[in-house]
Amino acid sequence: MLLQASVADTDRWTAVLERDPSADGRFVYAVASTRIYCRPSCPSRRPNRRQVTFFPTPDSAEAKGYRACRRCHPRDHETETVRRVREAQRYLDRHLDETVTLDRLGQAVGLSPYHLQRTFKRLTGMSPRSYAGARRMERMKQGLKNGGTVSRATYDAGYSSPSRAYDESSRRLGMTPGSYQRGGRGVHIRFTTVDTALGTVLVAATDRGLCSVALGADAAALETGLRREFPAAEFDRADVELRAWAGSVVARLAGDEAERLPLDVFGTPFQWQVWEALQRIPCGATRSYAEIARDIGRPTAARAVARACASNKLALVIPCHRVVREDGDEGGYRWGVGRKRELLKAERELARATDS
Repeated sequence: MLLQASVADTDRWTAVLERDPSADGRFVYAVASTRIYCRPSCPSRRPNRRQVTFFPTPDSAEAKGYRACRRCHPRDHETETVRRVREAQRYLDRHLDETVTLDRLGQAVGLSPYHLQRTFKRLTGMSPRSYAGARRMERMKQGLKNGGTVSRATYDAGYSSPSRAYDESSRRLGMTPGSYQRGGRGVHIRFTTVDTALGTVLVAATDRGLCSVALGADAAALETGLRREFPAAEFDRADVELRAWAGSVVARLAGDEAERLPLDVFGTPFQWQVWEALQRIPCGATRSYAEIARDIGRPTAARAVARACASNKLALVIPCHRVVREDGDEGGYRWGVGRKRELLKAERELARATDS
C-alpha cells in the first residue's frame, strides 16, 4: 500500500525484491558495501539483505553518509498525482477519529471526489474509506499488543465508541479486540470432518463463521493441525451442528457454489483483496498470480499474491487452487499439488459439461 504509515522491514524488503514502483517515495534502501541508496524500484542487482538498511527519506540516508544512486535517481520529485494521494493518506491518518467524506478529503487535497476515489484506489489498492478503516485497525492492534486496555486502545485508534471497534474487528480481526489481545483465548471453535474422493475435509467454525477448512488424508492429523493453529482456543466436535456448512463446503467439489458462507479468518487488507479476487474466479477457470495482481491494482505484486494464496486457511471456500503460474503450471498448493490438479480437472470437466 502506498505510504503505509508503519511498514515492517520485511514488507520493505519484499518491495525491494519485487521492484515495486508503488513503494517509491515511502522509503529508500541503502547498501553498506557500496555506500549507495536507491528507491525500491531501482533496476540494479538486488543486494544481500544483511547489507541493507532502510531510511524514510533520502535526507536521512545522506545524513548517514550514503549517496544517491545514479540509475534510479531516488531524489527525483514524485508526480503530482502521487503527491496528492500521499497528502490524502496523511490527512486521513490525522483524522482517524472523524468521519471524512470524499468531498471533504477532495477539498483538502485539491481533487474532485470522483478523481480522488479512482486514483486513490489505483495507487493504494483500496478506497479512502477502506484505508482509514485499515489504519484504525492497525493502531488498535498495536495498542493491544503493547499491553493497553481494550477501551484505551479503541479510543486511541480513533474509534468513536467500543461498539464501532467491535463491529470493525468482527470483519478484520476475526474476533473481538479482547480475544485478539489474549491470543484467541476463550474463542470457541467447533469442528467436523467429512470423507470425500479427495481425502478428508475438516470444517471448523466460530460463532461468526468458518475459521478453517483443510484437506488431508487423516482426520486425526487435521484435528492436530487445527489445535496447533489455534492453541489458546476451546474446541468441541460438532458433527450434527456443522452438517449444513460441511455439506456446503463439500458441494464445492461438484461445482455448487451457490451458498455464500460466513467467514471468520484474520487477514491483512492486502490478503483480503487477494482472497476476494479468488472468489470471483468462475468454477472451471484459472488465473495466474500476475493476473490477480493486476486485478487488484498491484501489477508488480505477483509474488505477494502467491504468498497470500499460500496463507489461505479456507480450502475450496476461497478457491486458491484456481491460481496457477504464468506458464500454466499448477504451482504450489497448501493441501497438496495432487489435490489441486484433481480439483482443476474436475472443475474443467464440469464446465465443459455445463456448456454443452
